[in-house]
Amino acid sequence: MEKREFTASLVAGGCAGMCVDLTLFPLDTIKTRLQSQQGFTKAGGFRGIYAGVPSAAIGSFPNAAAFFVTYESTKSMLGAHGALSAPHMAPVTHMLGASLGEVVACLIRVPTEVVKQRTQASLSSNTYQVLLATLREEGVRGLYRGYKSTVLREIPFSLVQFPLWEYLKTQWSWRQGHTLYSWQAAVCGAFAGGIAAFVTTPLDVAKTRIMLAKAGTSTASGNIPLVLLDVWKTRGLTGLFSGSIPRVTSISLGGFIFLGAYEKVRRTLL
Repeated sequence: MEKREFTASLVAGGCAGMCVDLTLFPLDTIKTRLQSQQGFTKAGGFRGIYAGVPSAAIGSFPNAAAFFVTYESTKSMLGAHGALSAPHMAPVTHMLGASLGEVVACLIRVPTEVVKQRTQASLSSNTYQVLLATLREEGVRGLYRGYKSTVLREIPFSLVQFPLWEYLKTQWSWRQGHTLYSWQAAVCGAFAGGIAAFVTTPLDVAKTRIMLAKAGTSTASGNIPLVLLDVWKTRGLTGLFSGSIPRVTSISLGGFIFLGAYEKVRRTLL
């Protein structure tokens, strides 16, 4: 990848991340509280809907920037030559690029997500207090509670979203005979994001439960199958898909803003 493309991906990804995280933060708070063990009302209901927003604001730019730099670099390397350069292998390239992007981005995303979600589910504490409490009780390791479950949620999500997004863009571009406008890429992003969001909701429920669990409990250990089994036993299928409506709504809107903004800023810089 050329330096100019690297810079464009870095800046466009960071800007897109900040746009979507700050715009849709209230929906994310509602989703977190719906998925928490204490339930929506006890977790705060509709009060303090912007609790935890400083954590999201700090982490969103580097998180999204890291993802898109890795994604575009992987696409560039794998698609330049070799077996994966063939057109019919493009989805595989997109899947690998998105998966690697998530692994790298989660190194930044998980600490900010832990602090954000704990603040969202506890109105008695602010972002700074939650950060200090986490470091005091669990150390730096506590900030990475749920890293594995987050990666295991994000990779399946990206395996659905990004190949579908790229495919929809290719088909739409081919049908109209020219490159898509930014708003058209945004529509494709909304559709791809909504489908990926619904399919991966149970993994998101597990991730939320693990991050919010008290240190030392079986849930806090991060065993995803056990957490999902517990949710299934106590709340059934409804529990596994709790928060799916705000999640699908948020990520559909997020896909529109995130991928649309990314395309717009990247094309402007290039």
